[in-house]
Amino acid sequence: MAPSKVFAGARVVLPTGIVDGGRVIIDGARIAGSAPTETETVDLSGHWLVPGFVDMHNHGGGGASFTSGTVEEVLQGVHTHRLHGTTTVVASTVTGDMHGLAERAGLLSELAEQGDIAGIHFEGPFISPCRKGAHSEELLRDPDPAEVRKLIDAARGRAKMVTLATELPGGIDSVRLLAEHGVIAAIGHTDATYEQTQEAIDAGATVATHLFNAMPALGHRAPGPIAALLEDERITVELINDGTHLHPASLQLAFHHAGADRVAFITDAMDAAGFGDGRYMLGPLEVEVADGVARLVEGGSIAGSTLTLDRAFQRAVTVDRLPVEGVVAALSANPARLLGVYDKVGSLEPGKDADLVVLDADFGLKGVMRKGEWVVDPQLG
Repeated sequence: MAPSKVFAGARVVLPTGIVDGGRVIIDGARIAGSAPTETETVDLSGHWLVPGFVDMHNHGGGGASFTSGTVEEVLQGVHTHRLHGTTTVVASTVTGDMHGLAERAGLLSELAEQGDIAGIHFEGPFISPCRKGAHSEELLRDPDPAEVRKLIDAARGRAKMVTLATELPGGIDSVRLLAEHGVIAAIGHTDATYEQTQEAIDAGATVATHLFNAMPALGHRAPGPIAALLEDERITVELINDGTHLHPASLQLAFHHAGADRVAFITDAMDAAGFGDGRYMLGPLEVEVADGVARLVEGGSIAGSTLTLDRAFQRAVTVDRLPVEGVVAALSANPARLLGVYDKVGSLEPGKDADLVVLDADFGLKGVMRKGEWVVDPQLG
């Protein structure tokens, strides 16, 4: 058995704050409370040590799609994001026909059972045609609770989140159904009013799918969903911090109004993340990626992102000037709590999985460990 590791000298971000010159002990696949006799010391002086990132909204990467790829391709996409610090990922689908989505749920649920992914997020088909974004309009449908239940059942207990336009017929009843089954009801791709959004929150919705995007803009007489989602403490807001989806002022508004405990940074990544520019398919729709920005070939709508969470982290602290502790919460603890896995991941605490990320002084990624094994070896002393 390999000796236990003691990471020493780094600035360690713990739930209680930042510890300069901190120590984190790894014993096998877990974080330990004390060091066994035989240990290997890794000097991380001049570096940051943070929990592995948790991405609760991700459609693929490395040239592979979670919506349409084979098992091997899905695993390729998962590995691509691990190389960028995401040690826990939920596989998101896009709008498709119900039979195809049920089949996809079956494949993804097997990977969830094996521990390769943390669960399934269904984004569509229960969304508004007015705010469809990069979803096929002819495949959209109202959120009939019976249809929603079919997808939950197909996921065999591995459905983590469903994004709905809750103002559509059946929307509120579907939110209640999801809440009863322990699945996150996320408000997104919606044309709801302020009052309709409040009704959905009261029914049990707890997440705003990529806040600001695919919903009415904030208005001074018609505040719409954004105001309702930001003001309610029951809601966690997803934010895509790639510099394309959100103006920095909008990101600052959301982060400071909701507070660090109610933000989850996500990628909303598609196949091109960690892969490169070119032509891709997002469900049945063709996407052109140029200079790292993904847009539909027909119509030009933004079609997901090519973001990885290490870039989101670095941008948040160096460009947006957000506090490191808050960014770590938004990338790790908050999504882990929402997904019900905070007992295993999301913070550097004894007993949890040894999932961690090593960053240099400028917040560039240097190392990634998942369950005690290096995915990216920092090759330090």
